[in-house]
Amino acid sequence: MKVEQLDLFASIEPDVPSRKPAPLPPPLNGMYYEQATDRFVSFVHGRRHYEVPARSCGFLKEWQEKTKRERAI
Repeated sequence: MKVEQLDLFASIEPDVPSRKPAPLPPPLNGMYYEQATDRFVSFVHGRRHYEVPARSCGFLKEWQEKTKRERAI
């Protein structure tokens, strides 16, 4: 007697969503306020370019306050 086994699930494809890595956030560009060091930091293509201490910063006070509110890291 020959026994034959049927594969009932051979024609069904698994319903697994494709796992794509999350997209990376864009690199930082521009001037930001770094709260940990109390400095204004310039970034170019995600790399630190230069730093300016907030206390001796020569930028306008309005600009400093706006940057501290909107671009703090």
